Amino acid sequence: MDKIIPLATRMRPTKLSEFVGQYHIVGEGKLLNRLIMADRLTSMIFYGPPGTGKTTLARIIAKETDYPFKQLNATTAGVKDIREIASEAKNPIFTPKGRIVLFFDEIHRLNKGQQDVLLPYIEDGIIILIGATTENPYFELNRALLSRTNIFKFEPLSKDDILHILKTCLNDKERGLGEYDIDIDDEALEYLVMVSNGDARVALNGLELAVLTTMPMDKTIYIDKSIIEECVQQKVLQYDKTGDNHYDVVSAFIKSMRNYMEPDAVLHWLARLIESGEKPEFIARRIIIAAAEDVGLANPAALQVAVAAAQAVKMVGWPESKIILAEAALMVACSPKSNSAYVGIEKALEDIRNRDIGQVPSHLRDAHYSGAEKLGHGKGYKYSHDYPNGRVNQQYMPDPLVGRKYYTPKDVGAERHIKRRLEEV
Repeated sequence: MDKIIPLATRMRPTKLSEFVGQYHIVGEGKLLNRLIMADRLTSMIFYGPPGTGKTTLARIIAKETDYPFKQLNATTAGVKDIREIASEAKNPIFTPKGRIVLFFDEIHRLNKGQQDVLLPYIEDGIIILIGATTENPYFELNRALLSRTNIFKFEPLSKDDILHILKTCLNDKERGLGEYDIDIDDEALEYLVMVSNGDARVALNGLELAVLTTMPMDKTIYIDKSIIEECVQQKVLQYDKTGDNHYDVVSAFIKSMRNYMEPDAVLHWLARLIESGEKPEFIARRIIIAAAEDVGLANPAALQVAVAAAQAVKMVGWPESKIILAEAALMVACSPKSNSAYVGIEKALEDIRNRDIGQVPSHLRDAHYSGAEKLGHGKGYKYSHDYPNGRVNQQYMPDPLVGRKYYTPKDVGAERHIKRRLEEV
C-alpha cells in the first residue's frame, strides 16, 4: 500500500471482523450487527467523539452489504449533490440494487433545507443514510429526520482497544509499520495509549511520527516514552466548548459540587474545564449558581466567596484565575448543603402560575401617596419594630394562600439556627 497515505488511513479495517471497539453496537447479536448480517439496513446516525470508527464502520457496512458507497461532508455539500446521488441510485445500470449508502460526515451541520431534501429519498429507501456527528443529534437534527433513523452512540475506545490497534499496526507489513525493525518499550506504548484518550487516529498518528522521525541504530528504531512525549505534545481532551461533551463535563462539575464533601471530583472536573480553554467567567457563573441553589442558607458565606471569585477572575484572567476558581468551587463542595431557597422559590412560582393568588391585603398596600388613606390602603398595619423581636402576628399572605408553606429550612449548617428560630415563633 502507498506509504504516502497517512498510517491512520492505511490501517482502517475493511471488514467487520477486523473492526475494533463499539462492541455494544456491532457485537454478535447486537442490533447493528443483525442489520448488517441480514442485509436489512436502515438509515442511521453514528454519534460519538473523533477517532472511534464512525467513518470506517460506514465503509465496512457498504462493502459487506454490497451497496455503492458515496460520501459527502455537510460543510461543502449542497442540495444539488444530494439529488445527483439520488438520481444515480435510481439508475439500474449504475446501481442494480437500487440503493446507495450515503455517508454524511458532520451531519449536524446540515441546514433544514438539506435535511428536508433527504427525507423523501430516505423514505423511498433509495438512499441509506449514515450520518456521522460529534454533536448530540437530538439537539442538532430536526424531528422528521430523527424519526427515520436509528441513533447509535459511539464510545471512546478502551485502552485495550487502542493497544490492540497499535500492536496490529506494528506487525502489519502491508498496511502498517511491520516492515520496520521497531523496538518500542512498554512505558512508551502505555503513555501513547493514555494520551490518545480513546482516539485511534491520535494514537496511530503519534506512532507514525515517532517512527518516521527517529534515526535507526543498527537498523533498529528505538522508541521510548520521551520520544512519544515529543510526538504527541498534549493529551487530546474530548471536549468542545459548543458541543455535547461540554455540557457533560459542566454537568459533572455541578453535580460534584452539589454533593457534600466531594472536593477531589470537583477539582478534577474544574481542571478539565480549565485545560480545555473554558472561559473563567463561565466557570465562575456555574459556581455562583451552585452556591445559591445547593448550599444556600446552610452556609451563606459560600455565595459571598463565589461572587467575589467572579469579580476577581475578571481582573486577573488566566492562568492565576485557576486558583480563585478552585477556592470558590471547594468552598461550595465542602459546605453543608441546603436547597431550601431553590425549592421554596420554585413552589412559590408554581402557585403564581397555577393557583388563585388573590390580592395584596389592604393593610399591606402602599399608603405613601395622596389618596391612599381614602382607599383604605395601609389601614390597620402594625409596624414590626414596635413589637418584641421585631415580630407581630398579622396576615402577610393574600387570602387564598394563608397557611401556605414554601420555605422549609434544613437542620444543617447555619440554616439549623433559622429552623430553630422558626420553630420558636
